[in-house]
Formats: sequence, structure tokens, C-alpha cells
Amino acid sequence: MGERFEFAIVGAGIAGASLAAGLAGHGRVALIEAEDRPGYHATGRSAAFWTESYGGPMVFPLTAASGPFLERHGLVTPRGALTLARADEAAGLEAFAAEFEGLGVRVERLDRAQIEARVPGLRAEWRHGVLEPDCSDIDVAGLHQLWLGQARRGGAELLCRAQLARAERSNGHWRIELEDGRSLSADVLINAAGAWADDVAVRCGARPLGMQPLRRTMAQLDCGKRVPDDLPLTLGFDGSFYFKPEAGKLWLSPHDEIPSPPCDAAPDEIDVAQAIDRFEQVVDWPVRRLEHKWAGLRTFSPDRLPVYGFDPAAAGFFWFAGQGGFGIQTAPAAAELAVGLVLGQAGGAVDPAPYGPARFG
Repeated sequence: MGERFEFAIVGAGIAGASLAAGLAGHGRVALIEAEDRPGYHATGRSAAFWTESYGGPMVFPLTAASGPFLERHGLVTPRGALTLARADEAAGLEAFAAEFEGLGVRVERLDRAQIEARVPGLRAEWRHGVLEPDCSDIDVAGLHQLWLGQARRGGAELLCRAQLARAERSNGHWRIELEDGRSLSADVLINAAGAWADDVAVRCGARPLGMQPLRRTMAQLDCGKRVPDDLPLTLGFDGSFYFKPEAGKLWLSPHDEIPSPPCDAAPDEIDVAQAIDRFEQVVDWPVRRLEHKWAGLRTFSPDRLPVYGFDPAAAGFFWFAGQGGFGIQTAPAAAELAVGLVLGQAGGAVDPAPYGPARFG
């Protein structure tokens, strides 16, 4: 049977690391990572920010509950988020602002002069803006290392270059076999495999839920001068772009969602070109050169909400997946919720009911 664990977690990105940290004091934990190092895929490629509106109203409770943890550990830096709209999008932008204002999010409606004061060189068609002043940048690497360190100190064992081959449930335990011939057993198997979540389910004899990885493109530009450090995260209400400063450079994305198989994602040249073109339609800044480009996979469930909970038809198989592009900003609350579910503990800051895997039949 190999080594015996109470919990085996597949995937050592933010999701897996957060659960390993939370469960390490409750039993022996194996953190199984296919790559040479944890956080190579989505976690290591994120331009993460904490923005209460991101992900929509159903994700908001997780985001709001995560804020205090991130602040307490010094993992956020104030940024502000500014959503821009053209004249024909004004009604939609107002509805967006009112919806989140009703949830308790601080929003400020800005006129053209106020917008331009924050985004110099803004082109004329961008007439309306909503500012979320509490938006912050997240130190993703710091958060990931915090949880990996906590997990390690709690006795969790990180197994890298450990590709799951198959797992089978027998006599109340999972027998887990790795591609390199190693094996182990665990009482609970947790699927925190990101883009590979459905593949892991199949290898464990569980029904896949229809998880869809979507490629997101990012680029770093040299604009010929230092990008202002106080530039807010700037987003299009139509969902066609966002950009933000990073160490005097500019990070931008065409906000693309290109269906992809699970893979080591790479940017497509046309998507990079589209990102730059859309940026040039927002401001009149020069683009001296493209310095860097990359892509990552954001994986969504069929209803675009995360999936947290035990599979109703596969005993001891726990889903912690489908966290899309909001997985890092919601990670502290999601981990607290999931650890409680795994241990059978009631309570917590967020109601788990909307996120259970049983909703998919």
C-alpha cells in the first residue's frame, strides 16, 4: 500500500497549498505535485488582485471574507480598480455599481475629468467610470510560500515530479499510484488539480464535472517612460481589456478566455497583438516594445462558480476546483470553508451550499 496518510492532495498551487496548511494539524498530509516545483502553472502566472466585484455576486462572499487574512499577513498593497465605459454602456455600468454597492462594496462614480486625472491620455470615448478604491494587488508568491511553509512545519510532505496514474477506493481508503511507480494510501483524496481537475477525477473513477480550462494572455510593455505607480487597475466594462502598473512597466491583457486542453499554456501572437491594439484604443500612450508575454489557464465549472465538497457518488473524494480567475483573491476563505467540510466541522464565514459538487447532478 505504500506510505499511509489521512489526506492526499493532488496539486500544490495556491489551492493545494492552502488546504495542506489547514489540514496539516489534523493528520498526515501528502501534497502531490506533477511538476518540478509547486505553483508552476496558474499560481505562478497570475497578475492577481483583490477586487470585490471580480467573479460576480456569488463569488463576492469568498472575496470579502478573504480580505482580512490578506491584510493581516501583509500580502496586499492598495491599488484601486477603475472600470471604464463608453456613453452607450452608461446604464450597464450604473447597474453594476448599484449591485455591488448594495452588497456593501465601496464604489465611487467618476465623471470624465475625474477619470482622466487617474488615467492620463485617456481617449475621448471613455466617458464614465466606477472606482473601487479598496482594490489591492496581491503578493501571490508570498501567499503561496506562507501556506507551503505552514504545511511543511505542520508535517505535510510535498512530493514533486509525482504524476497521478490512478487511484482506487477500497476498504475505506484510497490506494494511489504514481506514474513513477510509487504508491501511497489516504483516507481522503482532495482534487486541487486546477486545469487537470476532470482528468484527476477520471483517474480516480469519479465522474468529471465539465471543468473547462480557458487561456488568458498577459503582456508586459515598455511605454517609453515609467508607468505611474498610482495608476489604478483599469478595466473595460465590456470585458475586453485590463491593465495595471508593475515596477514601472505596464501589464495588460485582452481579457481573453480561449478554450484549451490542460497544458503548459503559451500565448498566441494574435492575442498579444489584440491586447496591444485594445490598449491603444483606451489611451494615447506610445508602445516602445513588447518586453514579455505569457499565458495561464483559468478553469471554470459549468456555472462558473467554484466547486468545494465531497463528491456525492465517490466516497472520500473531495473537489476543490473550478476557481477561475478569482482563485487567489478568494483563497483564504475558500481554504477555511474546505478544511471545515473535509473535517466535518460546521460553521465558518461563508455558506458552502452554492459551491457543492452535488449541484451538477
